Amino acid sequence: MSKIKKQLLKHLRDGVYCHLGVSKVHGIGVFAIRPIPKGVEPLRSLVKVDDVKFTHEEIKSLAPGVRREIKMFCYYDDKHVHIPRIGLNGANLSVYLNHSKKPNVKFKKSGELVSLRAIKKGEELFMDYDITFDAVHSFD
Repeated sequence: MSKIKKQLLKHLRDGVYCHLGVSKVHGIGVFAIRPIPKGVEPLRSLVKVDDVKFTHEEIKSLAPGVRREIKMFCYYDDKHVHIPRIGLNGANLSVYLNHSKKPNVKFKKSGELVSLRAIKKGEELFMDYDITFDAVHSFD
């Protein structure tokens, strides 16, 4: 078996915890497909997805439809917009995490998403937007 095939099989066996589903809270959500132990990175990928920081001014010249997609699917604060280096045509499940004041996942300062407690199969993953993001900025 090739090295890549072994790595992928290990990832499928030990690293896949979630899928997208219909949320009772808001549209689409991220759900556990098996139990997630406390302290696990449930959305860890084999591909390192780095963000590139842009100022709000730098993205003003983009088409309105593209700016709407960025506002909906990218993280931002009052100074910067974080756009995945792979662009907007790749899936990142973390953009579908819904808000709760009783979160079961959070982003660490390193950018890694980690479970705050054991999460049961079928349970929706939530993060607290107020803790994760310092401020919300309008793209208009």
